[in-house]
Amino acid sequence: MKILHFSDPHAGGGAEDWLAYFDKRWVGVFNYTFRRRFKFDLSRLEQAVAYAVASQVDVAVCTGDLTSTGQPGEFDKIRQILQPLRDSGIPILYTPGNHDCYVKRPKCVKAMLDMVEYLSCESYKFSDFPVLKTIKNCDFILLNSSYPSNLLCSWGFIRKNDADKVAAMCNEKKVRPRILVGHYPLLEEHPWLRMRHRLFGQRELVKLLTEHKLDLSLCGHVHKNINKLDAAGRGESIAGSVSCNGRCSLITYDEEQDVFKFESVDLTEGEGRLCLGR
Repeated sequence: MKILHFSDPHAGGGAEDWLAYFDKRWVGVFNYTFRRRFKFDLSRLEQAVAYAVASQVDVAVCTGDLTSTGQPGEFDKIRQILQPLRDSGIPILYTPGNHDCYVKRPKCVKAMLDMVEYLSCESYKFSDFPVLKTIKNCDFILLNSSYPSNLLCSWGFIRKNDADKVAAMCNEKKVRPRILVGHYPLLEEHPWLRMRHRLFGQRELVKLLTEHKLDLSLCGHVHKNINKLDAAGRGESIAGSVSCNGRCSLITYDEEQDVFKFESVDLTEGEGRLCLGR
């Protein structure tokens, strides 16, 4: 079982309508124009797609922040890049990030909802979250924790009803590893230092992870690749930003040994090469 995990490409651009200057989008447009566009290279996402198709991975997991401000034009840029992956028949599991759910403007919300259905080939939609998808010998639980927040914060929220649904899934007899797919990391070592960027309502899911009712949490949001894993590869893996760092994660599940093995794919080298990892 081979899983390609990537996150946070952050396609950006200018304001797409004048109302953008009266909601949170102006913050994201300013950030993209003067900082993010110099650091984030979408050609690396193209290379990740080429690597996934050439390697014939079993599933591609994207943990959000496809866009910078959730505008339709930004989603369109990503749609064109990911189309070869979608058309390859490799399943794509996508959960939105906070930048994909940036504002409540109807056209922005619709663009995000459409992207969820497009990437899933209409096998699930946003209103289905949390949703369970079984691919080969792993169960994937897709959870949304991204909602529009205030001007200065990038908070995530796990609603109690959603946490209860995930818990109910995890309390069933486990017949294969369970992998949670969400945008925000569950394990936060310095929650007060990261108050503007933290996740709320994750306590029950952290307990499921520590009790091994959940085997693995795959997430993004933090732009550096960080693995918090035990000897069997169980725990939490943050993919980092594919377009900023030029890397994504290749995760192999060895059913005989019942272990997850992690390798970093360097996308700055042609269509990608494996680096040593755990």
